[in-house]
Amino acid sequence: MFARKEFAMNNLCMGGGGQFVSRDEVALIQTPQSTASWKPVPHIDVINSVTKVIEAHKWQITKEQYGLAREGQKMFGVIELNNSRSPDHKRAIGIRNSHDKSFSVGLSAGICVCVCSNLAFGGSTVIKKRHTSGLELTELIDVAIESIENEFLITETVVEDLKILYLKNDDDARCRIVRAAEMGVINSSDIVPVFKEFKNPQHEEFLEPTRYSLMNAITETVKKYTPQRLDQTYLSLNRAFGLDGNRPELWK
Repeated sequence: MFARKEFAMNNLCMGGGGQFVSRDEVALIQTPQSTASWKPVPHIDVINSVTKVIEAHKWQITKEQYGLAREGQKMFGVIELNNSRSPDHKRAIGIRNSHDKSFSVGLSAGICVCVCSNLAFGGSTVIKKRHTSGLELTELIDVAIESIENEFLITETVVEDLKILYLKNDDDARCRIVRAAEMGVINSSDIVPVFKEFKNPQHEEFLEPTRYSLMNAITETVKKYTPQRLDQTYLSLNRAFGLDGNRPELWK
């Protein structure tokens, strides 16, 4: 089995309505009673199945981060891996599951920027099947991971492109940030903080006024969000910057 080297919550940040949890604490969450038309999947079963498939792929887990929202009804997680095509970031797998029917089991491919631990996710795979045994869940996740391998490559290629695409000027940056708020990527109250982070980044790697630096100004600012809000942010960030290979909505 993989040794989980470090449990850290620097990426999956919490605020009101959310809490940091360990894997053992996730296991304590009770799963609602099944019905004839709905069978909720235990949060810990999702995590265990994902890590089992990761092990089968011979990837190494470097960090695990989990959060709960709505009194344990929603679970969000990030598993960081040691494999990547770039020295600037690591690959990460985002996990989500709910016990309140708000969404099914879902996985997404992402990156964790090494210098600042900022996260960004590209394409996602939703596992829609609700009636599933533990064995079937692992099989479904195995198929999802195969899809995620391709999503990793797409996201990494897009990120490299973002590093060489420059914003025109400060007004251009402000326009994109306001648009990001309109898209729900950030709260409107964070428009100014994002611009300040873009102009005076905490890390010198983001001094160049590129789309990559703008994305990191956003991901740096949203670290304070609750896990549920972060989930919405990452989905919107994907569309905004075209991390899944589609045309970025911030530049349409």
